[in-house]
Amino acid sequence: MSRQDIYKKVWKYAGELIAEKGYVSPVELLIKMGRLRPEQVEEWRFKRIPYLERAIIGNLSKMNTILLALRYFAGSAELKPSVTVYASWGKGPKQRLRFSKSGNPYVEKMYATHYVLNQSKS
Repeated sequence: MSRQDIYKKVWKYAGELIAEKGYVSPVELLIKMGRLRPEQVEEWRFKRIPYLERAIIGNLSKMNTILLALRYFAGSAELKPSVTVYASWGKGPKQRLRFSKSGNPYVEKMYATHYVLNQSKS
């Protein structure tokens, strides 16, 4: 899949999520694009998968392109970025979940950022 194809799909599905929910998150976008299943997200939330990238279909270069395309879409649509903390579910102490194997703060922030309709622009 070319970079241009990825950008087209991101714009299509991100637009659908904004229309449905009023926001778009990378996790929900990946589900909508068919690169991640809801059951895998649940497994990750219960700490059965150590980091989300392990379950995502596609290489890291494609994931980076998807995240950058989403950020570009959000900027064009004047969406407000909102960094969200993902904490584990289930018994025991809640732990902050990791998205990437590396744990790189920049990558983690890219996955954790939701883009919300800017109410002041409405």
